[in-house]
Amino acid sequence: MLSQSQKSTIKQTIKTALRNKFANYNPEPAVMPFHTRLLGKDRMALFSFIHSLNTNFGTSIFEPVALTLAKLKFKEAKSQEVAGEYISEAAQFEIQKIMDNLTAANIKPDKQKEIEIIRRVCQKGKMQKVKLTKIDVYLENKSNELFLFDIKTAKPNKGGFKEFKRTLLEWVAVILAENPKAKINTLIAIPYNPYEPKPYSRWTMAGMLDLKNELKVAEEFWDFLGEEKTYEGLLDCFEKVGIELRKEIDEYFTKYNK
Repeated sequence: MLSQSQKSTIKQTIKTALRNKFANYNPEPAVMPFHTRLLGKDRMALFSFIHSLNTNFGTSIFEPVALTLAKLKFKEAKSQEVAGEYISEAAQFEIQKIMDNLTAANIKPDKQKEIEIIRRVCQKGKMQKVKLTKIDVYLENKSNELFLFDIKTAKPNKGGFKEFKRTLLEWVAVILAENPKAKINTLIAIPYNPYEPKPYSRWTMAGMLDLKNELKVAEEFWDFLGEEKTYEGLLDCFEKVGIELRKEIDEYFTKYNK
């Protein structure tokens, strides 16, 4: 359950993000005369706004909210963190071998086994300088165990999971290059389930991701960051902000009909 303090902070985060978006948003110049005449300029502006908001929902809302939740439970919580700068040639070789075998379906994903394979070679051979995808949410618990999350949209393309998997393995390699004894978990987080009330369709990623150890969807992610029923509390915060800002939102889009 969310505390009153967390609810207040989360609601303010959502309000700030939305108001910043309003202040800096310019509708896309694409002319859609049939749509506009059918639906009206205000509805088209809203459609365009929602599409634009979706592209940065992760960094502007999900990441700061995640940190607000995690800071009470974890020793360290950061966003947009660099995993490391160096990866060993031997680790790169092993990662490629894992990827090839997964792609060919010669093996099933087994994250713990993959981590130990990388750990054995994490400092072998020449160290290559790399620039990897930044960690969206970086957590360290009181036992010094790391949890690194890559937050993705609710319906990633099937082909995208191949690159997601590589990123997760490369994060492991650069962290272990600096600290071979590190306890590390790298995961994909999907903030909500677009298929509700049906279960999230996981079969598309089953051949590439270790579903138990590399994926958290909706409640699994938010309740992991906080406590049980955190996800429900979060949805309630969004609903309350929507109600509180309803007049402000309506006034913003009404101007597009003038």
